[in-house]
Amino acid sequence: MSDPPAPPARSAVSARLPVFPWDRLEPYKTAAAAHPDGIVDLSVGTPVDPVPELIQRALTGAADSPGYPTVWGTAALRDALTGWVGRRLGASGAGHANVLPVVGSKELVAWLPFQLGLGPGDKVAYPRLAYPTYEVGARLAGAEPVAYDEVSDLDPAGVRLLWLNSPSNPTGRVLTKDELRTAVEWAREHGVLVFSDECYLELGWEAEPVSVLHPDVCGGSFEGLVAVHSLSKRSNLAGYRAAFLAGDAAVLGELLQIRKHSGMMVPAPVQAATIAALGDDTHVAEQRARYAARRAALRSALEASGFRIEHSEASLYLWATRDEPCWDTVGDLSKRGILVAPGDFYGPAGERFVRVALTATDERVEAAVRRLTA
Repeated sequence: MSDPPAPPARSAVSARLPVFPWDRLEPYKTAAAAHPDGIVDLSVGTPVDPVPELIQRALTGAADSPGYPTVWGTAALRDALTGWVGRRLGASGAGHANVLPVVGSKELVAWLPFQLGLGPGDKVAYPRLAYPTYEVGARLAGAEPVAYDEVSDLDPAGVRLLWLNSPSNPTGRVLTKDELRTAVEWAREHGVLVFSDECYLELGWEAEPVSVLHPDVCGGSFEGLVAVHSLSKRSNLAGYRAAFLAGDAAVLGELLQIRKHSGMMVPAPVQAATIAALGDDTHVAEQRARYAARRAALRSALEASGFRIEHSEASLYLWATRDEPCWDTVGDLSKRGILVAPGDFYGPAGERFVRVALTATDERVEAAVRRLTA
């Protein structure tokens, strides 16, 4: 029998990046899909519930948009963004120069260090347990990724960009006002730009998440601070790629110029949908209620079957462990037709945890509960 073909050499681009983690989960997805009652996929935070009707109407109502949209968005969109920032984040005084629409938050996270002009010799700091795209963004720019446990323990030498993430993906941890204020003070002392990923801010369960732009955190000044927000989770708009930034006008002004040159434009119908979504709180409350019920059911079932839940006071995930290697847990659950994300996708510190998403239909959540408690 001939030897198997050698794997293809990694390209110069791929050699700079870690292996795409989700590819490693495919065999377990296949195993889970073989369950007689079908797979329960709790591995990815992809919304499964319908897009609210008022948002769909806004999108289709703007379908006849033959011209190019502007990178900065319409004045009506900027009004909606500043209105929501003031009302929901408590960041009064935000004007049009303090907001910027972006084409989904992942695009922003991945390309931000490059757009900021970071490169060799610069460092990008992010939480030790974190969304892997923070590291990817640093590597794409040729900067050095640096993971931290606490901001105050960071060596500031060379750090140009500091990522905060509250509520956390994957752990659901919520940083208090004091913790956020300490991070802001540290960054300002050392001249480090702060980007705060707050995409799960409206999904607090056992804690009330606070924005880095809240006056109790930033002292009423947006200097050196930018918050990242997304409509993917709170409004089921992952397919729309609707997100935005809010904060320091000088930073956003520079990004606006770069994005104009790059043609990074939110489509006009999506801009209209965003206006509708940010102007309505009812659909957000209804979606929160769905997630709260799924969370309660899954948490009880996991704990009944021997799991311990840590943090998870906010976001769309349960950070669960049976004090064993995460891939052992993934393998065992896949035999029961349940797919979860291994904790080491988010850094070595997660190697004994799994991330369990709440983004499955009620019927699939009920199936998971039956299998966990059988």
